[in-house]
This record gives sequence, structure tokens and C-alpha cells, in this order.
Amino acid sequence: MALWWRRCCFSRAPAFGSLRSLLGAVGPRLGCGPWAGRAAGRAEMHYFLGRSSVLSFPKIRSIFLRFHHTTTSRMCSCSKTVTDEKYKDPFKIGRKDLKNLYEDIKKELFVSTAELREMCEYYFDGKGKAFRPMIVVLMARACNIHHNNSGEVQASQRSVAIIAEMIHTASLVHDDVIDDANSRRGKMTVNQIWGERKAVLAGDFILSAASVALARIGNTTIISVLSQVIEDLVRGEFLQLGSKENENERFAHYLEKTFKKTASLIANSCKAVSILGCPDPKIHEIAYQYGKNVGIAFQLIDDVLDFTSCADQLGKPTAADLKLGLATGPVLFACQQFPEMNAMIMRRFSLPGDVERARQYVLQSDGVQQTTYLAQRYCHEAMKEISKLRPSPERDALIQLTETVLTRDK
Repeated sequence: MALWWRRCCFSRAPAFGSLRSLLGAVGPRLGCGPWAGRAAGRAEMHYFLGRSSVLSFPKIRSIFLRFHHTTTSRMCSCSKTVTDEKYKDPFKIGRKDLKNLYEDIKKELFVSTAELREMCEYYFDGKGKAFRPMIVVLMARACNIHHNNSGEVQASQRSVAIIAEMIHTASLVHDDVIDDANSRRGKMTVNQIWGERKAVLAGDFILSAASVALARIGNTTIISVLSQVIEDLVRGEFLQLGSKENENERFAHYLEKTFKKTASLIANSCKAVSILGCPDPKIHEIAYQYGKNVGIAFQLIDDVLDFTSCADQLGKPTAADLKLGLATGPVLFACQQFPEMNAMIMRRFSLPGDVERARQYVLQSDGVQQTTYLAQRYCHEAMKEISKLRPSPERDALIQLTETVLTRDK
């Protein structure tokens, strides 16, 4: 198991300043996260602490320390549980449903213009993690088994997995243009090879092909659910371009952006296959909540890896977010210990030396550990949700997948 996972499990609880930020910011306005569905502010604290929020801050911190000890112990014990023999490798279980995934995507992208076809197929080379379609097919099987004990994935459910990967890849192409990125998955980006204008058109074409495939499913509810993803991607990008002066608002802003840019696709894709496989709205909500929490945890760990992994492991430059002027979880937590980072965050690390200085502050702080701990909380919520389904190898694989999210190194 990865070193930082062990370090996080046995490290001290988040610093008091970070706790106040976390209590005030995690969940409000998002409709997402472990404390979703509650009113912002005090109601969030009621749920988080399990008692009245009218307490002194030292008392709150004492409660939080006990809470941290209990939940981290539980998370560590969960880690031991999900590595038990009955929990199979999710990628092995889902592989049969994803056979020829990229060939099928290329069929959706068929176009007579050779250059456009080459651009659109560039990232569909079979070297990606296929993380999103993997979750989707596992969720489809888990929901089908729960509903009528049918272990087969419907053709429409597999189509959702294909569409999810196409929407994700189109967003990567567009992100690379916005960020002027030069490498992705260990190779040059589309915009670096063919130029920004053609890259934008290639992303648009992949998105249009995904929309055609979505319409072919012929279910207006599914079209509505997955169309929400595209809206969220755009809104998330706009959120990323903005910033907040207030520290508590800044963290909520960051989590809302994380949900819209990353977790919405996973959450709504899981919801879509649950709708296709089961008529029960409660199951649709379980699927959505699982995808949402895993999706946020996935991005939180991605933000951690930007500080802890080397470029060769990630397949893209490290400290990339700082260079783009973005304050992610590790930075926001570090700012609690190093208030001088506030000025750098507000000017988006634009002065000479800002990026390296901010990076050093993060590495000297508990920012990485605290962000990892928050990811653990989201994964714990995901496990709690998916455990409501009838036991099956696919449900257990989705439980195992939460550990994969936390322990990945790229």
C-alpha cells in the first residue's frame, strides 16, 4: 500500500485553522459531498459533529479529534477488508464488458477527413485507465443484480460507458487548449501537434459524436441526465477561472468546481445506468451518490499527486495547477498554516518565484495529508452508499475501487 496512505491514516488530525475552514466550507452550496442534503453552515456542523454546533471552538476541536481517530481507524479497517480475497480486482471484473471499447468509440467517430479522424482518435489508443467506463459497467451489473438478479449489461448501459469516456476525452482536449498544456498521458497534446483551433474543433466533434450516441439510446430521461454533465463541465471551467477572497468561500468554491468538472460525469453516468436497469428511485440515488463521492475523492487525490508524484508517473508536468494559477486542496489547507500564501492565491501565483515558494509551503505543511484525509471521507461515504445494494462481485468490486482511488500513484 502506498506510503502516503499509511502516513495519512496515522497522522494527526487537520490543524485547527483547517478544521474551521473544513466545517464551514465542505458541502455548502454544492449538493455534493459527505454532508450533502443539509442546509449550509450550522446544519452542516450538526451532521458532521452529531450534536449542537453551539459549542466553543476548543470543544469542537476535541470532538473532531475523537471523530478523526474513529473514522481513520474505520477507514484503515475498511482498507484491510477490501483487500480480502472476496474483493476481486475491479478492472478484471469489468474488462469483459469493456472489450473492444476503443474500437467501438472509433466507430462512433468515423469521419472521411483523415486529419480530423486522426486527431479524434489520438487519445483513444487503449493506453488510458478507462476508469470512468469501468465504474459505469460495474454499477450497471450491480444495479441489475440488485433489481432482478440479472448479471448481464444491457446494450444501452454499455453505450453510457462509451459516451462517458467520449465526453471525458472531449473535455481533456478542450482543457489542454485552455491550459496551453504540452503533454497528456505521456505524449504531446492535440493542441501542440495540430494547433489550438483544430484541437477545439476535434473536441467539439467528439462531443457531437457522443451526443448522437446518446440520442440513439432513445430514452429522454437518460438524455437529460447526461446532458447535465456537459452543462456542469462548462460551469466548472468558469468556476476554475474565478476565485474567492474569503477563505471559507474559497474551499466551497474549490469543491463545487471539483464536483462539476470531475464528479458530475461519474455521478450522472452511474445514475443513468441505474435508471436503465432498475425502476427504483432509491437505487438511482445510491448510484448517483456513489459516483459523486468517488469522483470528488478521485480529483482530490489527483490534486495531491500534483505535489507528490514525478512527471514520468503522472504522464504530465507536476505542479501544473500552481503554474496555471489554481489553488487546489493541498494549497488551501497549507494556507491555514502559512497565511502569507493568501496574497499568492489572490494573484494566482503570477509573480516570479510564487510557484516554487507555494510548492515548498505545501510540502512543509499538512496540506497533502489533510487533502488525502478528506478524500478518505468521501470514499467512506461512497462505500456506505454502495453497500446498500444486494451483495454481488460487482458491488464488492465497486467497494474495492474506493481503495484503488486512494492508493493510486498516477
